[in-house]
Amino acid sequence: MKIRSTALVEGFRQSTPYVNAHRGKTMVITLSGEAVADKNFANIISDIALLHSLGVKLVLVHGARPQINQILQSNNYHAPYHKQTRVTDEQCLNYVMQATGQLQLAITAKLSMSLNNTPMAGTQLNVVSGNFVIAQPLGVDDGVDYCHSGKVRRIDTQGINRVLEQGSIVLLGPVAGSVTGESFNLLSEDVATQVAIKLKAEKLIGFCSEQGVLDREGNAIAELFPSEADDISARLEKQQDKDNSPDNGILRFLHGAKMACRAGVPRCHLISYKLDGALIQELFSFDGIGTQMVMASAEQVRQANIDDIGGIFDLIRPLEEQGILVRRSREQLEQEIHQFTLIEKDGLVIGCAALYPYPDEQMAEMACVAIHRDYRDGNRGAVLLNHMKHQSKAKKIEQIFVLTTHSLHWFREQGFHEIGVESLPMAKQDLYNYQRKSKILSLKVY
Repeated sequence: MKIRSTALVEGFRQSTPYVNAHRGKTMVITLSGEAVADKNFANIISDIALLHSLGVKLVLVHGARPQINQILQSNNYHAPYHKQTRVTDEQCLNYVMQATGQLQLAITAKLSMSLNNTPMAGTQLNVVSGNFVIAQPLGVDDGVDYCHSGKVRRIDTQGINRVLEQGSIVLLGPVAGSVTGESFNLLSEDVATQVAIKLKAEKLIGFCSEQGVLDREGNAIAELFPSEADDISARLEKQQDKDNSPDNGILRFLHGAKMACRAGVPRCHLISYKLDGALIQELFSFDGIGTQMVMASAEQVRQANIDDIGGIFDLIRPLEEQGILVRRSREQLEQEIHQFTLIEKDGLVIGCAALYPYPDEQMAEMACVAIHRDYRDGNRGAVLLNHMKHQSKAKKIEQIFVLTTHSLHWFREQGFHEIGVESLPMAKQDLYNYQRKSKILSLKVY
């Protein structure tokens, strides 16, 4: 009796490539004040500890917007906004420092405890805060003096990296000193963005109340390019102006993520602080759970090379065992590897197809078409077919044919029509397996 692997085993196998990929990498995580105040924050802390245990170098940047609002309200103090930025005068700065100081101590305490009754029980985390960020004033705009509201002037990247190399977590807040000894209130998203850029971090990660950036139907957008985020930002800004509200965490993240991506940070992620395990699911699963912003798609179609043998072999082996594909040995794959085109995502081969030309007859066979079982709902088969068409045209091939036992209808949907064995190139006719009884279909390239 064949025993199926459990969900735990499947999940562990799926996460393994990401464990290896993330080890030793630097990630900057923005913890908004809303995230810190949420009841799920204890789970976020536990997941951060798990990341640290896996060798990820972590810089945490916390905000304190709701905590500052609360302390201002309790003291009946009004701090006006100008162009979506809080004007921080001397008295407001005192309240800001009080709120952020308390929050930084509370986060440090949670990161420093033994995490009893969590998956990371007994873990010892060293948390280091310091004057790694130097600020400068925003100045005066349209006659409005921002006072102690500031922006990032300089970041001590060498100091941060020394701490990270020692195995500690760096914790930064939204208040920083200047070269003149003054303190300034900064946007935590700006601090995180600049730190990620200067450290050349692998990822910038933010939290929001939603599952990520939402489309007009309210569904999370899995992947965004900065150019696409420009349009969404414009829409959110209009809505913000209409509502006369200065607070939009998704918009602030988009501004920072666009800047970070364009400055060389490979990927920026936005996930929900309300969902237990969102951080782990986003970083250690094929599809993630939130929104990922990238300069180039996580999926790419390319020609295979000798290093892809193992990935292709793992992809096609289950289909060979089911009799869907003709068996190929590893040696055969090595000999034919340059005939293969593959779809790769995060280092995993999720699709492949091979093209075998018969130039004398101006025909080519498309063979060994396989898509990973977790990605068959998309149009990746059509993507591979289009690449086969382009390759065929470049080789002056006029007709592509396939032999299939299970995918007859799909190929028909792509425009293929059935032909007989006699229509195949003579060399292929001699190799046709009459016991397998594969259906033969053909498609005109021109």
